[in-house]
Amino acid sequence: MMSSPKLRFVFLHIMWLAALFSFPGCGGDGSPDVSAVKVEIKSQRFDRDLAALDTNDLGTGLQELKNQYPEFLDLYLDRVMGFRVLGSYANENPAISEGLRSFLTEKDYRGLFDTVEKHYPDTKSVEKELKKGFQYMKYYFPNYKEPNITYFVSGLANWGAFLYGEHSLAIGLDMFLGKDYPFYRSVGLQDYLNVYFREEYIPVAALRNVYQEMYPDTLEDKNLLELMIQRGKEYYFLSKVLPFVPEDVRLGYTPQQLEDITGREAFIYNFFVQKDLLYSTSVERIFSFVHDGPGTPEISDQCPGNIGSWIGYRIILAYMKQRPDTRMQDLFANKDAKSIFIYSKYKPE
Repeated sequence: MMSSPKLRFVFLHIMWLAALFSFPGCGGDGSPDVSAVKVEIKSQRFDRDLAALDTNDLGTGLQELKNQYPEFLDLYLDRVMGFRVLGSYANENPAISEGLRSFLTEKDYRGLFDTVEKHYPDTKSVEKELKKGFQYMKYYFPNYKEPNITYFVSGLANWGAFLYGEHSLAIGLDMFLGKDYPFYRSVGLQDYLNVYFREEYIPVAALRNVYQEMYPDTLEDKNLLELMIQRGKEYYFLSKVLPFVPEDVRLGYTPQQLEDITGREAFIYNFFVQKDLLYSTSVERIFSFVHDGPGTPEISDQCPGNIGSWIGYRIILAYMKQRPDTRMQDLFANKDAKSIFIYSKYKPE
């Protein structure tokens, strides 16, 4: 017995939907399925190993740490902390006896180590998110090698994450204790930076470093449009390798800020046009639009900082919509910001 045309249509429609949502190359949000991409996370808790040193014999302990962290220890002591140990681990070295010992024994710093330990008794949740980001990295950049991870504490010196050595990533856990951690303000970190101090931002901080190492750029001798496009490419990269991270987190905004600017995109863009800013190279006029800040009062009291970078991101999205076959590598290598802008046909309404 033959089925009716109507039932056959329904059956085929259901099969089509099933095929669409089970297609192995795509995730449910339109991003590629990277579950089969192999990534191995190797990590070390330098913060714990440093805090566990015998402060009555730091020299011996540092020699042992040097064996365990051959690339990181001196970088940490001299560059991150500024102790200028310079490879001399003798207890008599003032950089050890006064600088490092004070850091490891002073009450407030010991309290910071304890807070980090309480907040991060393990790093499983952090590494779960990092692993997903590295899987996307390997999908788009097959030759990418995921880094080994070193966790540290810098005494709230605003070292969030950075790359070092051949394949290593350092993450300062004390900079990701949550936006309500009270001592960020006490060390002079402005409230508008709080969006960066949450655990959810760790993969963003990590992958931003990866992008900036792969595609280093400069701020010198660039007009505002070029700076916008430059930052917009970075945001686009983050959207591709961290599609599972909420957009407001990737951009460094609050959900309310993102909602506000999305609804006023044309108004914001027209401000730059009307003020003849897009091709301006005046640092005094354009710097604040592509850097973090408490806000952009020139546009409105509700407009957050770094708003030019967001417009740059929107231009990149428009460009990629016009040229969907463009590879990310080709986009990032294209330094002609004006042509990207023209071909994007960007015109928010």
